Amino acid sequence: MADDKDTMDEWAAAMAEAEGGAEAVDLEELRDEKSSISADEKRKLDTILDIPVTISMEVGRAKISIRNLLQLNQGSVVELERVAGEPLDVLVNGTLIAHGEVVVVNDKFGIRLTDVISQIERIKKLR
Repeated sequence: MADDKDTMDEWAAAMAEAEGGAEAVDLEELRDEKSSISADEKRKLDTILDIPVTISMEVGRAKISIRNLLQLNQGSVVELERVAGEPLDVLVNGTLIAHGEVVVVNDKFGIRLTDVISQIERIKKLR
């Protein structure tokens, strides 16, 4: 667990350095909502917040026939429908939540979110 915290601290420091420092954001609105919940509601919320989800970044997709799939080997190139430089899709459990761009931090790939899909838009897509 300590290694995870150290890694997160490194990421936060690297991202702050890459962006020229982090911007302060006023979260007063959120603080007011949190203070109005009961202890039982807080316990339930804490339970939900600990549920693991799968987050994935999608560079692009391609449709190919099984014949062409079986012919792929090392060095083969599969053309994706996405244009170079276009933002990546960020999916949580298969649901699009944001778009972003690839960054490299401490020799590891990461993603900088450039556009987060609003909750209203996500709900509309579920229907």
